[in-house]
Amino acid sequence: MLSRLIRLCLAACVAALVLPATGVASAPHKPTIVSKPIPFGAERKADMAQYAKRHYGLDTYALTDPKVIVEHYTVTTTFSPVFNAFSSNNPDPELHEKPGTCAHFVVDRDGKIYQLVPLTVMCRHTVGLNYTAIGIEHVGMSDDGVLSNKRQMRASLRLTRWLRCSNHIAPRNVIGHAESLSSPFHMERIESLQNQTHGDFPRPKMKKYRSRLKKLGACS
Repeated sequence: MLSRLIRLCLAACVAALVLPATGVASAPHKPTIVSKPIPFGAERKADMAQYAKRHYGLDTYALTDPKVIVEHYTVTTTFSPVFNAFSSNNPDPELHEKPGTCAHFVVDRDGKIYQLVPLTVMCRHTVGLNYTAIGIEHVGMSDDGVLSNKRQMRASLRLTRWLRCSNHIAPRNVIGHAESLSSPFHMERIESLQNQTHGDFPRPKMKKYRSRLKKLGACS
């Protein structure tokens, strides 16, 4: 009887030692995030709700159950002008519509992550997807510049993995802005904007990004 108990104990110990090598991922920890909220009071929320009604048929400013994460870059070399631009609730220079553009997060070149808007609120960052997408901006002048910055990429991937696992977002729905039109969640009621997108993070760049994201492991 004693020898049988010893064998069972040894088997359990061996199993415990083998488990970490199976590739089972641990739940991702929330990365360090600096809270840096932009003004998003009653007026801007009302503007966002009106925008959502025009573009998506939704009379709300609330972001509920997001299905997509969209990666962008800022075309700036520092964080300050990004924060200032997103803080103003002026009509955007491209489409001339309120509310002002914004993103939920900005990843700086040194790897610092800023949160500008709560995840419960829609942000204008991607036509056709704002109703269901979390927006992440990266300080930089090009997607290649962002992808080659090790500190920035490490922070970006940790943030994206935490967000996608926390919100049950499939890796295929982590997209670049340039991929917005191919998203199954793309929805735009205004005909003139139904093919509107941007060139940041096209599919070849996002294949590299998603490959690196995959290497961090699945959500446990």
